[in-house]
Amino acid sequence: MIEYENLSRLNQPFRTELSQAFHDLLVRGRFILDEQVAQFEEEFASYVGCRYCIGVSNGLDALVLALKAFDFPPGKEVLVPSNTYIATILAIIHNQLVPVLVEPNLSTYNIDVQNLEEKLTDQTVAILPVHLYGKLCPMQSIIAFAKEHHLKVIEDCAQAHGASVLGKKAGSFGDINAFSFYPTKNLGALGDGGAITTDDPDLYEKLRKLRNYGSMDKNVHELIGFNHRLDEMQAAFLRIKLKALDQINRHKSKLAKLYLERLSPEFNQPICERGYEDVWHIFPIRHPARDELKSYLKKEGVETLIHYPTPPHRQRALRGKIKEQYFPISDEIHRTILSLPCSYIHSEQEILEVADIANRFVCCPL
Repeated sequence: MIEYENLSRLNQPFRTELSQAFHDLLVRGRFILDEQVAQFEEEFASYVGCRYCIGVSNGLDALVLALKAFDFPPGKEVLVPSNTYIATILAIIHNQLVPVLVEPNLSTYNIDVQNLEEKLTDQTVAILPVHLYGKLCPMQSIIAFAKEHHLKVIEDCAQAHGASVLGKKAGSFGDINAFSFYPTKNLGALGDGGAITTDDPDLYEKLRKLRNYGSMDKNVHELIGFNHRLDEMQAAFLRIKLKALDQINRHKSKLAKLYLERLSPEFNQPICERGYEDVWHIFPIRHPARDELKSYLKKEGVETLIHYPTPPHRQRALRGKIKEQYFPISDEIHRTILSLPCSYIHSEQEILEVADIANRFVCCPL
């Protein structure tokens, strides 16, 4: 069986360092907002290319706090891609704001700038682009649109650690930017974790308070805050794995290149654009017989996943929360998309084997 992912194998190269970090933390006995969080924040901000980083509890909390920092009035609208993972939309709703879904580009799966204008109203306050599957959105165009219409930009970078365009990394474009360190991410913790990046010193200070009960000094509470802190243990683990992030990304890019060269053109494959460095958190293909393809690959010993089987506008939790219900591009993506194995654990030979098995499906369909 070629597994889609195996977190034990994924973390095997780091096991000695991770064990030592745990031992040192246990001896030190300081588990909340101490030196590991502070050092990780400094190192991750430097990696991304931002002045500031605020470690938080997970990716959803990063998005919730990022929006909260602006104090948008309830009922204002945020433009967000219609095919994103539901967490992006939940963050908007948790801030008592209205998600306005914008159809993506069918080739890149990212928000289509051409569709922003038609969704703009006098209630729009922000754009929340999502760098889906490890590919950056067209941020130069998004930033220009936002400036023209006086909108804030919050990047969802949960799947794009290290992705860049013309050398500028995800998480360095927006006013505030949110990351997830869920264990399967290219930079994954050994539990939940997240971060927010920004260049704005006022937002930085506000976010540091918001994540910690509205407080910077013990028992002095200046804001209505939350308990959304990144803990010392996950920060220590992330510091170890951050040093290997570029190596992980290079390996996944090498595997993705093999897919791009080997897979049949019968599959809709990701596109590569000049100037973009994609990090391939996920390698997605599309095929009209997706479910049959998935079953065939499983029978042939290849594990796959679907990111994601149900689009946000068809989720029960969002009934009555979304202004429109007609999103044909999103429906098409969610109906046909399939994620192939493309992990740091996989060898080039395994990827070639997956490609050959998939090709047999389109050459000799059931």
